[in-house]
Amino acid sequence: MKRQKRDRLERAHSQGFKAGLAGRSKDLCPYQQIEHRSEWLGGWREAIDNRNMFKT
Repeated sequence: MKRQKRDRLERAHSQGFKAGLAGRSKDLCPYQQIEHRSEWLGGWREAIDNRNMFKT
């Protein structure tokens, strides 16, 4: 995978993670391309799981 492409996917994941930590809805994902959307949602899920883990 090209570095530039990987960087964009990492950025999508990071932005999704930040959105999840902020409590934003997954419906607010700004990406339309499947690959980027998938990364964003993966980051979002990871953040939601982390938030729930620390609540209990």
